[in-house]
Formats: sequence, structure tokens, C-alpha cells
Amino acid sequence: MRPTSVAIRRARPWVVAVLGVLMALSFLVFQPPASAHAETDDGQEVTDFYFAGVITFDDEPVPDVTVTIEGNGFDAQTETDAEGKWRLYVPEKATYTLTVDEETLPEGVIVEGDSASQEVEFALTNTKIVNLFLGEGVRETTSFLDQLLSRIVGGLNFGLLLGLAAMGAALIYGTTRLSNFAHGEMVTWGAVIALLCTSFWHLPMWLGIIAAIIAGGLLGLAMDAGLWRPLRHRGLGIVQLMIVSIGLSLALRYFLQYMIGGATYQLQGASPTPIKLGPISLSYIDMIGMGTSIVVILGVAYFLTRTRIGKATRAISDNPQLAAASGIDVDKVVRIVWILSGVLAAVSGILWAYFRPGVKWDMGMQMLLLIFCAITLGGLGSAIGALIGSIIVGLAVEVSTLLGVPSDLKYATALVALIVILLVRPQGLLGRKERLG
Repeated sequence: MRPTSVAIRRARPWVVAVLGVLMALSFLVFQPPASAHAETDDGQEVTDFYFAGVITFDDEPVPDVTVTIEGNGFDAQTETDAEGKWRLYVPEKATYTLTVDEETLPEGVIVEGDSASQEVEFALTNTKIVNLFLGEGVRETTSFLDQLLSRIVGGLNFGLLLGLAAMGAALIYGTTRLSNFAHGEMVTWGAVIALLCTSFWHLPMWLGIIAAIIAGGLLGLAMDAGLWRPLRHRGLGIVQLMIVSIGLSLALRYFLQYMIGGATYQLQGASPTPIKLGPISLSYIDMIGMGTSIVVILGVAYFLTRTRIGKATRAISDNPQLAAASGIDVDKVVRIVWILSGVLAAVSGILWAYFRPGVKWDMGMQMLLLIFCAITLGGLGSAIGALIGSIIVGLAVEVSTLLGVPSDLKYATALVALIVILLVRPQGLLGRKERLG
């Protein structure tokens, strides 16, 4: 073997690390232009709609109290200033949940009423003043163990739905070596089709879900037949294909914005009342989502390990030239992988719309970096590795806020987990050194 070839093979783990950094940078570069120049106030994007108020106790202002707002696919938080004043901007008129973090109140002071959380909504104006009354009392706290158990269940829920998208993207990478930056838009596509069928065209939810799954498979078929197969046959390199996928991501993203606009929409039955199971709060949609994810994941595992096409997919992932020489129709298998990936992305998009909750034109972009993180963490090209990586990402994201990580930075903990794993095992958890050189 030539010395130059040996040097290149030994350098490939570092190439993978560099590509991971480039993916993270591209995620920041391709943020929507509007958010890059938005006016901010105390770290918040200024909009036409906001909630505001003053927190006082015994007619004295209470500073540094954390107030959060959640709902309609949006969440933000702020702190009261020296005069006890606070303001939270929201993207649109809707019903939100306003919460005061009682841990940030003075000792022996609580929010009067049954709960520190309340539902708030706008009237005729674009602003809403919310009065919060404090009083003396004993603060009810939840033990760390109960909070940890609740966050673990939430992390598993998030990791499973993320795993559906990550497994599809991993199958594409395994068979074509393409890092598909448009995979986030494939996730959004499924949620948007479900939204159009149910909220816009008023079809039953079950019919909307079926239509979204079919549309997801058709999108994967159209992308391969109309774009990726011709480009592969023209001999384009991996870097060129990756650049094309970035352009395709932007085109699809703004096409979706043209379809539904910039608002956040809710699917039918979103945000149901949670069911208390000890310290764990789960809605029936969460239970259905987790059950659906497990069934689909088991189906994909059976497909890959027990079916003829699945075994051919694994053979192409290991060595496409040898697979072609063995009589496997590579183009046919890749076409099936694209269809399967589109279906998985569509299911993930629907579940993400309920988990978040909300459907927005750029929702898939928010998942893209986490998808790449899960794939790299589990091992490039390994669908099962992508699933394991997704669960680790989900747990890291949900548990991190319990350990003191600000909610705005909770998704960054997934990158920390990725860096730690790659320092110890550069090929990922289930990756093989042969694939990296």
C-alpha cells in the first residue's frame, strides 16, 4: 500500500470530526434571514404581541423572578427587573401558559391560588397585562428523583420520535454516502400535509395521517427519481451532492412557507390534558406517539434483518461495488430506501408536531442538527446506531435542564454528548473503523 493512501486512511476520523463542525456551522448560517436581523429586547425577539406585568409583595417590587411562557409551539422566559416589571413577547395571538418559577421567589413567599401556572390569552388588543399576586405560604416542591423520572420519560418520548427521522437519514447515508440537509424539510412535509388535510380541508385526523405518510413516501420517491439518481449517474462527488442538498433544503423550506405562511398551527387534538401516573405526566397522545414509534422502529428492524430488500440494503451499505457485482439492483434498493426514509420522516414530523406542539414551516430545521448529531453519535450509516444516538440525545436534552442548564441551551447538551463520545470512540457507538478508514 502506498504511504499517501495510508496517511489518508488514518486521517479520515479527523475528517468526520471536521464535517460535524461544518454541519453545525451550516445550521447557523442557514437560519431564516428574518431572525438574523430581528430587533431584540432582553434577549427576546420583539414582536407586536406581548404579555407584561409587575410582581410585588407587600407593595414592594420583587426582582429576579423567572417568568416563562409556553404554548402554540413557542416558549420563552425572562426575569423581573429592579422594579418587579417583566415582559414576554410571543409570535402571535393564541392561548399560552404563564408560569412563575417559585424557586426564584423570596423564602416563605408563593403565588396565591392553586398553581403558579395559569392560562393567558389576548383580548382585543395586542398586549395583555397579567396580574400576579404573592402571599405567604409553604411552597410545595417535587423531589429531585420524581423530577428526574419525569424528565427521563420525556427524553425517551423525544428520542423515539427523533429516532424515526434519524434512522431514515442514516439509511440514506449508508446506501448513498449523502448527508441529506433536506431531511429536515422531509420531516416538515409530513406535518404540513397532515395539517392541510385536517385543519385546512377538515378531513378526519386518521385520513390526514394516512395522507401524510403516503405523501412522505412520494416525496422520497420524487427526490430520488428526479434529482439524486440522475446526479449519481453523472458521477457527482459527495461534496457536490451535499451542496445540492443544502440548496434543496432552502428551496423546500421556503416552498413550505409559501404553502402555509409563517404562523404556527396546531393539529387536531393538540395539547390534551395530561394524565398523572405518579410523578409522570403523560397525555394520551404522548402514549400513542411512544407506542407508534416503538412499533415502527421494530418494523424497520425486521425489514433490515429479515427481508430480502433489507439484507440487500445492508450489503450496499457495507460495500456497494461488491453488492452490485453480486447481482443486487442498487438503484432499486436505493429507491426503496428513499421511499422508506420519506415515510419515517413524515411519521416523525406528525409526532413532533404533537410533542412540540405546533406545525411551522421551518420546524424541521430545528431537528436537523439533532438528527445529524444522533447519526454521528450512533455510527455513520447505522440505522440502529442512529436510534441509540437519538435516545441519548433525547435524554441529554430533557435531563439537562434539571441539572441547571438554561432551557435556551438545552439542545446544546446534545453536542456536548456528541463531542465526548467522539473523543472516546471516533467512529460512533456502533460504527466500524473500516468505514472511517
